[in-house]
Amino acid sequence: MPTTVAPISADQVLLLLLQLGVLLLLALLLGRLAVRLRLPAIVGELSAGVLLGPSVLEPLAPGVSDWLLPRDTAQFHLLDAVGMVGVLLLVGIIGTELDWRMVRRQGATAARISLAGFLLPLLLGTAVGLVLPASFVAGAGDRTVFALFLGVALCVTAIPVIAKTLLDMNLMHRNVGQLTLASGAIDDVLGWLMLSVVAAMATTGVRAGQVALSVLHLVVILLVAVVVGRPVVRWTFRATTRSAESGPTLTAAAAIVFLGAAGTHALGMEPVFGAFLCGILINVCGGLEPARLAPLRTMVLAVFAPLFFATAGLRMDLTGLADPLVLLAALAVLAVAVVSKFAGTFVAALGSRLNRWEALAIGAGMNSRGVVQMIIAMVGLRLGVLNTQSYTVVMLVAIVTSLMAPPVLRAAMRRVETTAEEQLRQAARAVPAPELRSAPPR
Repeated sequence: MPTTVAPISADQVLLLLLQLGVLLLLALLLGRLAVRLRLPAIVGELSAGVLLGPSVLEPLAPGVSDWLLPRDTAQFHLLDAVGMVGVLLLVGIIGTELDWRMVRRQGATAARISLAGFLLPLLLGTAVGLVLPASFVAGAGDRTVFALFLGVALCVTAIPVIAKTLLDMNLMHRNVGQLTLASGAIDDVLGWLMLSVVAAMATTGVRAGQVALSVLHLVVILLVAVVVGRPVVRWTFRATTRSAESGPTLTAAAAIVFLGAAGTHALGMEPVFGAFLCGILINVCGGLEPARLAPLRTMVLAVFAPLFFATAGLRMDLTGLADPLVLLAALAVLAVAVVSKFAGTFVAALGSRLNRWEALAIGAGMNSRGVVQMIIAMVGLRLGVLNTQSYTVVMLVAIVTSLMAPPVLRAAMRRVETTAEEQLRQAARAVPAPELRSAPPR
């Protein structure tokens, strides 16, 4: 007889529902508070997890923390799974918002901004890693690997955080927002490639074959997306849009995003990259009105994205900053991270004939490390490259750079005039969804 998989226990279901309800409600309240303070909702959503996590609730009310968020791996992984669904759908939706014609027209500019914003933090971050006290290097870790790992952590850009910030601030239709997103996507690809190399150094030592394999995987992913993915996506939506109902189209879009994420993950890259790539495929397949995806977009932004950012905040433990040495090192690394990313992207944007306010806005957006840097920090902890102190430092950089981007973006974009192209792009997204045909009489 086949083995029957035991169902999830009633206690696990009850606890998961309580966790989701509390996290979502607190994310909503703090998100609305952030909006009233003229900050994007993402600031409050991240804060919800921080308040309920080891930074605040656990030291202040350990009994409540142990009851609501017990340190049980299986239970926490249920929350992680819900958060993963949220971030994949969010990034997929963002891919559908990208104006691919503008990106192709500004591709050289995006590449210059991305490379400058990637290489300078990588070099300076590695240099800082070489001079930090030995207490920040994991016991069995190698100083060179640690330094390179810190450089990789500082050079990445977080597409989910950038995207949510641009959406919250109604800047997705602006050319600066589109260029920032395209540059951030290039940054992320380079960052995941570098992470795979440094992870190999930490485990088996760097090998030319490992580097070549990572590059080959990227080439295969892009070729499959263009040669196979694009016609398949086009055929799928031609079939689903024959229905007057939007349901089949939404289901197909979500399935494509999940399968793309699974594909990149199977090849050793982050699922987020596959989800973003599939969002772009949905965008360029032709024949699909953006308004048909409006219900999915609303659900993702209102429910799944806040849950993801709240669960990400649960991983942050800022109590380690009470140690003066850790705090001093964190401030030094933060300064290097901010200055290097801003300087690289700002100079590259000016060199691409953008004005100083556009360059400042792009620098602010690209400066967000957010969840991507948190993922890298957790990888470093798992590989034994980072210890508790260095992990706290990297997490602080992720939080602060994500929180400082919105006010700088808002100040800069006030001085950037809206173009006719941007107005058309916004109008295309605001077109109401086609009315459904009346149901047949019973």
